[in-house]
Amino acid sequence: MIDETTDRTVNEYVTAMVGGELFGLPIGRVQDVFVPDRVTRVPLAPPEIAGILNLRGRIVTLVDLCHRLGLEHRDPSVMAIGVELKGESYGLMIDQVGEVMSLDVADFERNPVNLDRNLAAVTSGIYRLESQLLLVLDIDRVLDIGRGAAAA
Repeated sequence: MIDETTDRTVNEYVTAMVGGELFGLPIGRVQDVFVPDRVTRVPLAPPEIAGILNLRGRIVTLVDLCHRLGLEHRDPSVMAIGVELKGESYGLMIDQVGEVMSLDVADFERNPVNLDRNLAAVTSGIYRLESQLLLVLDIDRVLDIGRGAAAA
């Protein structure tokens, strides 16, 4: 996307805090933000799956993003960001939703070599912001839960 005011090529991200870390989800992948309600646990599901819920007539699989990323919940209030993959609806549980950020493509960097292995496996790169890193989530890799469990 080109920012018409600056003629820069930018990527837009919905930002979210998860376990004290700032993540960016490509805005084109985000469908909605909601508060999970009436979650039903799924017997024998991988531990990353918090359950399923009915969201406006859609069955949504709720993924505990903190657990998936190996982080700890820091905020007792939980929200979810709705995404789709291969026609299935998912909700990624987050601690807090942030703002939409338009970031210059030229500032995007590959994952640093010292990034935690769990995070490097599900992120495509970073942006260095003034006070912290923005880790860009690769939604497809985040939702590739079954393969990771099978490989372990």
